[in-house]
Amino acid sequence: MDIVRRNNVTVTGNPQGRVVVLAHGFGCDQNMWWLTVPALVEDYRVVLFDYVGAGRSEPSAFSESRYASLDGYARDVVDVCEALDLRDAVFVGHSVSAVVGVLAADMAPERIGALVMIAPSPRYIDDDGYRGGFSGEDIDELLASLESNYLGWSAAMAPVIMGNAERPELGEELKNSFCATDPDMARVFARTTFLSDSRDDLKKVTVPTLVLECTQDVIAPREVGAFVHQAIPGSTLVTLDATGHCPHMSAPEVTNKAITGFLAGLR
Repeated sequence: MDIVRRNNVTVTGNPQGRVVVLAHGFGCDQNMWWLTVPALVEDYRVVLFDYVGAGRSEPSAFSESRYASLDGYARDVVDVCEALDLRDAVFVGHSVSAVVGVLAADMAPERIGALVMIAPSPRYIDDDGYRGGFSGEDIDELLASLESNYLGWSAAMAPVIMGNAERPELGEELKNSFCATDPDMARVFARTTFLSDSRDDLKKVTVPTLVLECTQDVIAPREVGAFVHQAIPGSTLVTLDATGHCPHMSAPEVTNKAITGFLAGLR
């Protein structure tokens, strides 16, 4: 199958610029980057895509066995990079996609030359000496609610995840994105996201890495940002003046400034 069509790949920006790949998180699609793209297109070649099962990707390409592991999503990233023959690209991943980028860089190191991790979490469930933000019971309840009533779950959780109660339009935008996702495919992505443990994979990162966290984030608390920063040698941690789990939507100015500043410092 044609990968560009399969993953609804979009290429925009400066054809001569370094490639920046923007990867959305769970329940979203490439449209979530609409406030980020304008900050990049003058200087960079920007690649957007939808994971299989999200947005306008090809539904027939979905395989529960493939996407029951984050490696399946990382393979989507590598497939897109190979289809476009991208080399030394900067991978910007939001939420679970930040970890997907880590896996993709390990799979195809010649394709990805730097990482930007927005609100990353390598493990959502608390463990001995590690705070992921959720107990195992919390995650079981979250997944049970999502699987029994996906639309109801989306309406209830989107404002919580967005974390800007005084701006309900942001939660509404995220809810609409969740509700546009096929519930069966979302169920698989949710289980893969919230039950994964990629902590050991962070140690494999050898490329320049920017970790962006928010001052308050119920999905990825600041202890997680500190853990990711400490686990990735030479990484840079920036705490954005922003709240919630989607700073590229709720605080695009400070998020874009952090990203473009990092990009400008790369060789």
